[in-house]
Parts: sequence; structure tokens; C-alpha cells
Amino acid sequence: MIKTVKSVDLKGRRIVMRVDFNVPMKDGVVQDDTRITAAIPTIKYILEQGVKTLTLMSHLGDPVKDSKKAKEKAEKDGKTFDEAAYIKGKHRMAPVAAYLEKKLGRPVIFAGEDGCYGKKAFIDGQQEGAVIMLENTRFHKEETSKDAGERDKLAKELASYGDIFVNDAFGTAHRDHASTASIAKFVPVSVAGFLMEKEVDYLEPIVTNPQKPLAAIIGGAKVSSKIAVLESLLKNASALVIGGGMAYTFLKAQGHKVGKSLVEDDQLDTARNILNAAKKAGAEIVLPVDQLGAETFDAAAKPIAVDSQDLPDNLMGLDVGPRTVAKYKEVLARAKTIVWNGPVGVFEFDAFAKGTEEVAKLAAEATGRGAVTVVGGGDSVAAVNKFGLASKMSHVSTGGGASLELLEGKKLPGIEVCRG
Repeated sequence: MIKTVKSVDLKGRRIVMRVDFNVPMKDGVVQDDTRITAAIPTIKYILEQGVKTLTLMSHLGDPVKDSKKAKEKAEKDGKTFDEAAYIKGKHRMAPVAAYLEKKLGRPVIFAGEDGCYGKKAFIDGQQEGAVIMLENTRFHKEETSKDAGERDKLAKELASYGDIFVNDAFGTAHRDHASTASIAKFVPVSVAGFLMEKEVDYLEPIVTNPQKPLAAIIGGAKVSSKIAVLESLLKNASALVIGGGMAYTFLKAQGHKVGKSLVEDDQLDTARNILNAAKKAGAEIVLPVDQLGAETFDAAAKPIAVDSQDLPDNLMGLDVGPRTVAKYKEVLARAKTIVWNGPVGVFEFDAFAKGTEEVAKLAAEATGRGAVTVVGGGDSVAAVNKFGLASKMSHVSTGGGASLELLEGKKLPGIEVCRG
């Protein structure tokens, strides 16, 4: 169990809250407010309790790493690079504070571009009920330092801004950073917000005690990034649907011809081990039985239907075919819990989006008949949003890496500090 904001008396207290406002920005304008919107229920609840102040902190990209990459690209392209303008347009929290102000309908005070240190007097000097936004925490190297002592330096400063720490940033819960976990050592009380609570309530039972039968749909490009989650889900899954580019490593491991498809040859033994483990566990592995191929990896490439598990040498597999979708329907119809992480085709290309769209529709139908459907992982979330079906799922996770690690059965630092 995790402790939540509802388990403590917030009245008259100073709250310091970690949010995940790492939203896409362009020229200082928020491009997608999904993560901001997800935090608003917790923010509103806290303010309704009559708190003294609410100080919000978040990262917004990584200013040092991102600007370095952008500078290198500009130099390679023979263009001039204005680092200050780049950082202002993509990494400053002031535009996010202004955006949140409109969403909340009340003032959000930006604490200044000079960083997160030395803000106690500024915060304590605000009127009762004030909402304050700190600058991007990743302007400080201590935030992400692997040295606990360095992290603690920033964590102590952030802790001085509140009597209670609220963590509602599930997207960074897997990071042992100053503002996500270390801060809890220096604040008397640490609790989770509603978003964090919802993520844990939906994702943890999939690993510990799911409603069975459990069907897991695992897609994406590489087997290497999904080994741990495949092994974890095999403990409870009755069926494991493997799609996307990673399916071709499994098909090759079974001796099938995969043409020019993406394959990790160094993971063939891993794929065979997973197939053997599934057989021992009595779990059904569902791989593509027909597919949609193309000669090139291109949105304009001509789709070529292949009614076989084997692909000719001149084609690469970019989506599943109708017989595979029919198999998905059969498997998902039996499931009481469905977890989906990763697309089964290149859904970004409309010609190769049909398989992933059908998975989204089948999951939505399952929700309608009472199954628990959980979508985790950035690409899967993008897919259900593209097809307008996000609202038809039981839960759509806001954390890519965090949801994956939780499904792997790992303990996440940002969650553990909120345990009762």
C-alpha cells in the first residue's frame, strides 16, 4: 500500500510536490498537455484543503544533454546555434507555469530562472494558498547525480520548501533523483498524489495478483528492451502476444525466413529461452501468422500482403495480417486482464497501422465487457490516442519507462518513498 494525500491533514501546511511536466515544447509553447492535465486533480485537491503554499517542481527535458546534441547537429548542418534561445524555447518552466495558470484559473507564480536553490524566503513570503513553480530541476547536475551526497545537497534545499512531500510524477518514479526520491529523507511526511496512486493500483496487480486469464501484448522494435517484462509477465500470463519488430527475432529463432525485417541476431538464444519458458509455464505464445510487408521502410512504401510466417528476401515485415488479427481476437476474448506495451506494426505509417488499430479496438471491446485493460508505454499510448480509443481503456499509463519497470516487477524509488 502507498500513502496518499488523503491520508494526511494538509491544512495550513507547506506542500512541495513533484509533478511530471516534462511536456513537448516548441518555441516556448506547450505542444501536448496530457501530463499537465493528469496532475490537476491532485493539485486542486491540495489547494481545497487550505494549504499555506504549494510548490511544484519538475524537469523539462535535459538542458545540458539536449542543447549539446542540438549544437552538434547545427554545426554539422553549417548553421549557427543560439543556446540561450534554444533553452528558453524548450527547457524553461516559465511557459509551463503560465499554461498551468490558465488550466487552473488561478495565479501560478514562477520562482525565477536562477534555479531551485535559495527560494525558501520567496516561497514563505507568498500569500496563503499560493501556487509556486520552480525552475527545471535538471538545470542542477545534483538532480540526476549518481552520488547520493550530491543528490542530497539539492534534496535538502527542496525539502526546506515544504512540510509534506507529495509525489505525483509517475513518469519519473523509476528515477532515483533528488526531487523524486532523495527529498523524502528530509521531509517529515511523504505521500503519493492521485495519479501515482492510480498507476500503482492498475499496474502492480498485473505482476502480483491479476484477474485471470491474463493476456499480455508486447510489441515494439527490440527484444533486448523487453526481456525483463516478458519474463515477469510469463509468471501470470495465459497468453503472450508478441508483435512489432521484435516478433521477427522470435520468428527467426523458430527457423522462419524474415527477409529484410528488423532482427536482433544476438537475442536469438534469448528468444528461444522465452519460448521454452512459455511452453513450460503453459502460456500460449502468439506470433504473426501472416503479415504486411514492404520493400522499404517508408510511409509511402507499397504494402504487400504475405499469407505466411515466412517473408521473401526482398521484403521487411511492417504490420500483421488479417489471420493474425483473428488470432488476437480469439485470445483477447478469453482474457479478464489485458496489458499492452508496444505496437504490433509501424502504426505511424497509415498503410501499416491496421494491426495496431485492431488491437486497440479489441482492447476497447474487452473493457466494455468488464475486462481490465491497461496500456503502458509511450508508443502504445500514442497509438490509442491516434485511434481515439484512450477513453475506452481501463487505464492508460503516463509513464513509459516507469510502467515498463513496474511490469518487470522492480521496486521504483519514487513509489517506495510513499509506502505506508
